Amino acid sequence: MTISAPGPSPFLVPAALPIDPAKFRDPHVTARGEPRAGVAFDGLRTLWFNTGTLCNIACAHCYIESSPTNDALIYLGAADVSRYLDEIDALGWDTGEIGFTGGEPFMNRELPAMLGDALGRGRRVLVLTNAMRPMRRFETDLLGLRSRHGDRLTLRVSLDHHTQAAHEAERGSGTWAPAIDGLQWLGRNGIRLAVAGRHLAGETDAQARHAYAALFASLGIAIDAQDPARLTLFPEMDARIDVPEITDACWGILHQRPDTLMCASSRMVVKRRGQEPSVVACTLIPYAAEFELGSTLEGATGRVMLNHPHCARFCVLGGASCSG
Repeated sequence: MTISAPGPSPFLVPAALPIDPAKFRDPHVTARGEPRAGVAFDGLRTLWFNTGTLCNIACAHCYIESSPTNDALIYLGAADVSRYLDEIDALGWDTGEIGFTGGEPFMNRELPAMLGDALGRGRRVLVLTNAMRPMRRFETDLLGLRSRHGDRLTLRVSLDHHTQAAHEAERGSGTWAPAIDGLQWLGRNGIRLAVAGRHLAGETDAQARHAYAALFASLGIAIDAQDPARLTLFPEMDARIDVPEITDACWGILHQRPDTLMCASSRMVVKRRGQEPSVVACTLIPYAAEFELGSTLEGATGRVMLNHPHCARFCVLGGASCSG
């Protein structure tokens, strides 16, 4: 199997304006001098672990720049994960979901131990994967976890579009067939499935869901494409493209509550080379220093200011969430 580099992304809006460089500079005030919106912590419902940024492929527009060579976030170890799960238990927090993302999480050989630890504590576990060769190395482990823990384990497979052409334009030639094969293997073996996709610029949510439903039916995959928890369609994330800043007044204008955003109820653990693991405010912004919240979960409960294009495009205006 040969996988070639992806081409221009078909998901970006043609001729989109570049972002105004005056935006997203001050954590408290927008470029127009208005108070920037912030989100208060409302309890840890989902704890994410970034298992490392290494990936078996390099997508055209990966928000975290994962690739076969990017190890900006190094592998977390099972002991690192256990430490934070212990802290949740010690704090008595009702954290129902543990998520694992990357990179490609199955590049990390300690992932099965991490999953077993979280599942063994009675948590629901969500793993984001491309379902390609790295995942297939752990078929025996996955079958064992499914046997012991049932539907508390969910694998969300990244299938960028319901067509091979658009998927491979983003992920590279040769990536469609192994992803579909991995998706079907998971379905045949009764492992609870979800899919993360997108729709093309100009393609409506309803059109995309109808087409994904037809694809799932043709593959014999039991996923309800109308259920946002089973088919999550993410908005495009490109920090170079212009987007409005979110002010305090926006909550009323948009009829939205800040406690519905990810940073109200989730945090992510990352590990940088030569450093101990640390907690960041958001799964989408692992590199920005202002979103770094310290080394403990208890110390990471402060207010998060929406000072990044992803805050506006993905969460507030896109209404999206990484959690299950």
